[in-house]
Amino acid sequence: MRPLKHGYTNITLSDGAVVKKTYEGPDADLRLRREHALLTRLHGQLPVPPVKAADDTTLTLGFVQGTPGQELLDSGRAAQVLASCGEVLRRVHATGPSGPAADAPEAGKVLVHGDFGPNNVLLDPATYKVTAVVDWEFAHLGDPVEDLAWCEWVVRMHHPDRRQELPHFFRAYGGEVPPWPVRKAAMIARCEALREFCRRWEPDGPGERQWRARASATAAWEK
Repeated sequence: MRPLKHGYTNITLSDGAVVKKTYEGPDADLRLRREHALLTRLHGQLPVPPVKAADDTTLTLGFVQGTPGQELLDSGRAAQVLASCGEVLRRVHATGPSGPAADAPEAGKVLVHGDFGPNNVLLDPATYKVTAVVDWEFAHLGDPVEDLAWCEWVVRMHHPDRRQELPHFFRAYGGEVPPWPVRKAAMIARCEALREFCRRWEPDGPGERQWRARASATAAWEK
């Protein structure tokens, strides 16, 4: 088993046949149970990894072929990558009445991935078709702008020279794009939530300091 690239919170190993994800940090058991339940329910509805086994600390998933979208953004095909992200996010938010969003207590609430961006989307590098959406541990019922804004944040923060391609993401998603102040507020709220997550794990540690700085940088962004 070898570590997979781009694993930032948990220990994620693979041998090319399965992926073993061992959860660490605050609410590790809750995040494991949430992801286990969602992947089981979403199998056959959305492109997600199949669940093979689970214990108290580790989820074992079937390995899915594909390249993380963040690796493809700088390959000259950012428009295709972001369009695929928009299309699959529309499907996530439109999960049918038998899906996890069916029990939404308020109108307008949908299944929110909670960490959506090209970093958590695997694509076929030849066709740019989505092969899997991964890392559902922060999923919940909420406002669609949470995922829309966070995908935009990932591009603006980590691939700033590709931000001009973001209209492809929003067009593929469809519908009315929330105005910039609403999207920016959602970005800052997510940064603060991750800062608090890191504070609970290691008060005033490098993670908390990093997310405090990112929240400040995001607050300074202009449209």
